Amino acid sequence: MRPSVTLAVDGQVVTALEGDTVLTAVLLHGAALRQSEFGDGPRAGFCLMGACQDCWVWTEQGTRLRACSTPVTAGLRIVTREVPWPRLG
Repeated sequence: MRPSVTLAVDGQVVTALEGDTVLTAVLLHGAALRQSEFGDGPRAGFCLMGACQDCWVWTEQGTRLRACSTPVTAGLRIVTREVPWPRLG
C-alpha cells in the first residue's frame, strides 16, 4: 500500500515504491545496476549495506550516491553508465 514514485535512470523513467532503495528500483527494471569501471562486467550490488563501492551511481549533476542505501525520491535523476564530470571551458 505504499505510494508509487517515478525517477529517471539513464534518461528512462522508472517507477518504484516509496521506501525502496535506488538499487531496488533499478534492479526491478533491469538485470544489472551498472557496468564495472574496472572492466569486469555488470554489477548488481555486493554488500548491500553501504560498505563497499559496488553500487555507486551518480545524479545527473554529478553527486555520487550509494544505490543500496539511498531511498528513491520523486523526480530523482541518476546515471549509471558514466561519471558526469563537469566540463571546463
